[in-house]
Amino acid sequence: MPRSVNSVASKARRKKTLKLAKGYFGRRKNVWTVAKNAVEKGLVYAYRDRKQKKRDFRSLWIQRINAAAREHGMSYSQFMDKIHKSGIELNRKVLADLAMNNPDAFKAIVGSLK
Repeated sequence: MPRSVNSVASKARRKKTLKLAKGYFGRRKNVWTVAKNAVEKGLVYAYRDRKQKKRDFRSLWIQRINAAAREHGMSYSQFMDKIHKSGIELNRKVLADLAMNNPDAFKAIVGSLK
């Protein structure tokens, strides 16, 4: 009995990987073995960095809130403690946006905490 190789599926699989490698530099975009490794690595980074992005943004929001709170004579930890105790339910994303784009509103929040 002759050997069956299913070249249609194999070619489709390679084509899909090479399509994902579009835009890569040099042999990474058109040589199958190189492109396969580059795409696999890229997908690993993409998965990892979807989690990392959340951490990075939270860190950025905390820095912005800290800077704005210190302008009004309060540290970040004191500010967040008073926010929670006063029952103001604004998350860090919203607080950071207010601190950057609407300082008057942020000042009003700080005033209500003092």
